[in-house]
Amino acid sequence: MLMSTSESFEIHFGNPSKPAGYLRDVLASHVSAVPPDGEIDWVTYYFRDIRLAELLLQAHKKGVKVTVILPATPRVADANQAVIKMLSGKNGLGNGLKVVNFPGIPAPPGRAWKPQLHEKLYCFSHPRPIAFVGSYNPSGNSPESQPEIIREIGDQDRGYNVLAGIVEPKLVRHLIEHARRMHQTSPGLFYRFTDDANRVFKSSDTTIHFLPSLRSHPVVQFLNQLGSGARVRIAASHIRATHAADIMIELARRGAEVEIIAESTHRRVTPDVEQRLINAGIRFRRADIPGGAPMHLKFVLVENSGQVWSIFGSFNWTKPSFWLNHEIIVITSNPSVFNQFTHCWNMLKNEATLTAEQKDLAIHQS
Repeated sequence: MLMSTSESFEIHFGNPSKPAGYLRDVLASHVSAVPPDGEIDWVTYYFRDIRLAELLLQAHKKGVKVTVILPATPRVADANQAVIKMLSGKNGLGNGLKVVNFPGIPAPPGRAWKPQLHEKLYCFSHPRPIAFVGSYNPSGNSPESQPEIIREIGDQDRGYNVLAGIVEPKLVRHLIEHARRMHQTSPGLFYRFTDDANRVFKSSDTTIHFLPSLRSHPVVQFLNQLGSGARVRIAASHIRATHAADIMIELARRGAEVEIIAESTHRRVTPDVEQRLINAGIRFRRADIPGGAPMHLKFVLVENSGQVWSIFGSFNWTKPSFWLNHEIIVITSNPSVFNQFTHCWNMLKNEATLTAEQKDLAIHQS
């Protein structure tokens, strides 16, 4: 299985040029590699892949300690129900499965403000300890019995996604502890006030943050330090929040070179946000992938004063992600990771199209 590696990371990118299900196969191979008395800890948003669920049950039966945490009702409310039924049945994971349903918070009439467990975290004890984070949910199924769900959430087994495996021992240990705390105690409405929510895990070149938290949003805080001379490239599956657009626009106004590749669907990245970003001089493209596969990536590449950073995880540029959802964010200055994400960016850029307005501007300037 081809992969990109560095001392601290093992990174796998899914895209339409890879075999369908490439990233689910990465997870499957790691599940199968854990021996009896090993450990697997998963936290994910969508889980519909029956064959992966069967592999987890097989691991459990041979003596692997398996914990899985899933939301009861993600945005497509019944998407996880088949796997939940399977993992909670007579021959299921027993106490190893935890299904969470966070209470909503007070909202104006006609609105619903409800946190979601949006993290994607897959931890394995063997053959070496590793914790995968990123944008990938095992949300597909083969054979697919509910194509209407795939049409709604996008075929993540064929689109652009990433699993970034962290192998630095201290960070892996912290992420496993995070998954197990989530499994042992369901976070409530006041989770953001706890020590767990406000922990920041650090190694020599990498920092891991969690949302919701009382701390300032780590990506916003990082970008607010940049200005003239900085180059910022953003791959975003979702940009809906006015506040998010304001951050990007202000960054461009401070003199940074800002470029965005966004998902093609207007529900995930609204036309109003697109127009505001273009009006601010930001180079904006939509990833119009043949066959309609989704661009589900969430990462930022930063270059400034001879230094580079990669920012990635489960976060979206939306109000729920900013204020309510449980998310993981990784910020690293590891140059190998930056190079790997840059290669992904360049591939994605070949799939993306400028708006007609920006094409006209580019022709005029050439």
